[in-house]
Order: sequence, then structure tokens, then C-alpha cells
Amino acid sequence: MKLRTAFAVVSFLCCSTIFGQTVSLSQISGTVRDSTGAVVAGAHISATQTDTGLTRTADSGTDGVYQLPSLPIGPYKLEVKKEGFSTYNQSGIVLQVGSSPTIEVTMQVGAVNQTIDVEAAAAMVETNSSGVGQVVDQQRVVDLPLNGRQPTQLITLSGAAVIVPVANSGQLISQKNYPNEVSISVAGGPANGLTYSLDGGTHNDPVNNAGLPLPFPDALQEFKIETSALQAQYGQHSGGAVNAVTKSGSNAFHGDAFEFVRNRIFNARDTFAPTKDTLRRNQFGGTFGGPIEKNKLFFFVGYQQTIQKSDASSAYTYEPDAQMLAGDFTGCTGGAKLNPAYFTGNMIAPSMISPVALKMLTFYPQPTGPCGQVYYTTISNFSEQFGVAKVDYQLNQKHTLFARYLVTHALQPASYTGTPLSLLNASPNDLVNSITLGDTYVISPTTLNSIRLTFDRAAINKLEPTVITAADLGINITAPPIPDNIYITVTGAFYSAGANSFPAAIPTQSFQAANDFSMLRGAHQMQFGVDWIHEAQNATFPGTTGGSFSFTGQVTGVPLADFLLGKPASFGAPSLTIDSERHEYIGL
Repeated sequence: MKLRTAFAVVSFLCCSTIFGQTVSLSQISGTVRDSTGAVVAGAHISATQTDTGLTRTADSGTDGVYQLPSLPIGPYKLEVKKEGFSTYNQSGIVLQVGSSPTIEVTMQVGAVNQTIDVEAAAAMVETNSSGVGQVVDQQRVVDLPLNGRQPTQLITLSGAAVIVPVANSGQLISQKNYPNEVSISVAGGPANGLTYSLDGGTHNDPVNNAGLPLPFPDALQEFKIETSALQAQYGQHSGGAVNAVTKSGSNAFHGDAFEFVRNRIFNARDTFAPTKDTLRRNQFGGTFGGPIEKNKLFFFVGYQQTIQKSDASSAYTYEPDAQMLAGDFTGCTGGAKLNPAYFTGNMIAPSMISPVALKMLTFYPQPTGPCGQVYYTTISNFSEQFGVAKVDYQLNQKHTLFARYLVTHALQPASYTGTPLSLLNASPNDLVNSITLGDTYVISPTTLNSIRLTFDRAAINKLEPTVITAADLGINITAPPIPDNIYITVTGAFYSAGANSFPAAIPTQSFQAANDFSMLRGAHQMQFGVDWIHEAQNATFPGTTGGSFSFTGQVTGVPLADFLLGKPASFGAPSLTIDSERHEYIGL
């Protein structure tokens, strides 16, 4: 069964005529010389990934130069053979994402069956990249403390990268995006100027160009931040590039399990707080990977769940009390007076009170405090489920494939506890899926082709219960295209449901197909490629589809009096925004 599945993946990739990029891979190059410094031509070089047994070979040219492009990251050993020389073995080579170390080889005269072992770690001298970058390796990804275990925060370990505060991001970060997205500026570049890549596939949010969620730390191998004069593969955005790689399986079974807990029983009380906070947060999960068939087929899976809860919090606002409903505004107005040009003695005639206002008050609890003070509670809970799976298949020494799937779902239930006062914000219910397929084929020791196919989908939904509509209050407004709450605000007092935000549906899709073709001709390495990305967005923003009224005291001088008289300062007609966008990116 597993071979049939692998064959299906191979057939799909080999029959495809579209392509992908190799920014998540690395390469080794160098020059083979003898003990006198003379170049050695025709030496046979093989690099073997020690975790999986993957072997890539090449021969040194007439100038002694060799190159092994498009190698998966990880630990390697290098073997060099040439008749008349002892076999050269070097271990301790660890390729990081997007690295191109130069490893010089010095061979000694002797028999091929004699071996010279070099066990010291290889110096990862970068000579092929014109960019300025920094790798955040797996050790730091796992060990460094992260708020919420969000690896994106580690991008700032690069001295040139800073997180742009939401207040300064120009609404790049909002409820239109998946939670925990951030705007990052690298080397003074724009806050949305980074190219995000996961396993060589595009990983940008089409709405704001921020990065889609990266795998949680235990499932993320490493990533690299680069800026300055980047290679041509990074042409999509100008500010820099974040190139991340998901973990893979190996010839040995490995895994872990974890749980991170925050609970009031472990915390001290804040100095000025009367009691401890009630936050209860659990993040738990695990990873597991290994061989399906040794040296051939490998798997890796990871899962993390976050559950965050706290006790309901209480707040208060003001409604018209019995005295106001009788038309008496002689007290509880904070010193404000009704406009004497129209009202005498801070009194209004009860017959002038709007029946719509009275109808609306039936949706609210009765005041229990002085001056119409009313208490209510809200809840603020959150949960997230995050899964990632990856399969790597080595058909032979020339042909390797992989498939990676990532899915994450975040849900924040509505704060609604039975009264419109508690419905403060639209409830996020967000889903992200990402699939990347890769194919690397060594056509000859000097010619290599690499393909990437990527599909990203984000379904960002902001939901809100419908509590009060214009029809419920008897207001004659054209029926909205989507059932929605009417939005009524009274300055310094109560409001209708969802006065601070609106529901929305923002589905986006990204398709990418790209190909890199690499040729070695003597000391020269030439690369050709094509990268096509299609982004689509079909957003629906109901906004104030139910209509909106604002009462500010503009008419009477007292906002609650304006409300009872039905005299708004402003009115917003029902509206609905549809945003359908298509973007094409082609890079050659």
C-alpha cells in the first residue's frame, strides 16, 4: 500500500509541467587539491546525509572544482576518492537552510583502500550568497522561551529585524488575519516586505503579506532570515526573506511529548490586584518521526493543542433609570443640562419618549445600581489545534520527493453571556491549510532540476450572534443582504451588540508552481528558474448591514435623553462590502 501511494505521488509530480523553487535547500562546493596545492581532476565526491542515507555524487572538474547543489539540510559526511590517493572522509558537516558552505579537500598520495578521516566540524564558510542572513537553528527554536510558542518571534534574533507595533502597522494586523500574525521590518524595510517560504513554498498571507503560521517549535527544524542583495529566487518582496523548514523523519525513530501550563495555582497575586488572575492555559502535544522503509521512505507528524480559559469578567455601564424614563433628568447627568431652549427644568414630556427606544430597553437587564448602573459579564476563551505531517521519499540516488501538509484552526467563542452588553467583538473562527509537494531530480552529476508545488488556503471568519435587528425594534430599514445586528451607541452609556467590531468572511487562496534548473560548467554554476504565484481573495464585510445610529447629546445636551427621544446625531445606512481580488506574480 505504501509503495502504491508513493508511486501515485511520483506520477503526479513527474507528469506535471509546472514548477517550484529550491530556497529551502543547500549546497556544498569546493576544490580538490593534493598535498602540494595542485588541483586534482576527476576525483569522485559523494555526500551522504547520515540521518537518511541519501547520497549525492559529483566529479571534480579539470580545475579541481566540485559542486553538490540542492541538498536537504542536516548532517553529512563527505567522501572523496581518486586512484593514486588515499580516500578522504570528512564528517561534522551540518547543512543549514539556504547555506552554501565551501569545503576544501586536500588529498594524500596513497592507495584508495587507505582512508584519511577528518572528524572536526567543518567550517561553514559562506562564499556563494550575496545576501546577509542569520540561521535560527533547531536548538534555539526549541530552547528559547516564547510567549505562546510562536516561532515568528525568533525572527527578531536577527539584529536587523524588529516587530512593528500594531498601532504603527497601518492596519496590516487586524481581525482580517489569523491570530498571532505580526508585521516585521528587516533592515528598515517595509512592515509587509518579507517573502515567507516554508519548505520552499510560498507562505505569505495575501491580505497583508505577513507570514502564515509557522509550525510550532517541536515541528520546525530551523529557519533563516536574509536581507540585502538576495538571490533571484527571492524576488517576490523587497524587504527580505524568511526561509523555514519543517522537520523530517530519519532512519531512527524519534519523538517527544510536551505540556506547558499556566494556572493561578502556580502564580502569585499581582501587587495591586485584590485576587490572583483566573487564566488557565494548557499547551500540549507531541511529535513522532522515523522510517517507513529505511534509506527510502520517511515520515514525520506533529500535533499541538492550546486551551485557554478564564473566569467570566464583570463590567458595568449605564441605562436610563426609572426617573429618566419618567422624563426627569434633574440628576445623574454628571452636571449636564438639557438644552433650555427646548426643555424646562431638565424635564422632558414622557409622551415624547420614542417607542423604539422603549422596545430596545426590553432586550437589556434592569439597572441595579444608582443612576441606571447595570452590571454584566463577558467570557474570553481561546483554543487552537495545530497539525503538521511530512513524508520524504528517496526513489534512488538521483530522485527524491516530499509532501508536507499543515493545518491550524483557532477559535475564540463569542463573549456573549445572554445580554447584548456582553457581545463586544466578533468571534474569530479561523482555519489555515498549506500543502507543498517537492521533486528534486539529478539529471547528471552537473545538471539538476527541482520542482515545488504549493497550495495555501486561509478561511478567516468573524462570527457574531444576531441579537437585535432593526425589524426587532420596529425600525423601517431596508432588510440587510445578510442578517446582522443593528449598531446603536450612546456616548458614555450602553450600546447594542457588537459595537466594537463587525462580522466578516475572508477566504484567501494561494497557488504556486516553480522550477529551478542548475548547471555546472567548470568553475561556473548557472541557475535558471520560473516562479508563478496566483493569489485570490473573496472577502465579505457585512459592516453595518443592519444600519447604525449614534446618540451623542448633540440635540438635548444629554446622550441618554437623545436616545429616549429618538434623536440620533448620525445614521449609517445598511452596507455590505464585497472585495474580490486576484493577483498574479511571475518571476523569471
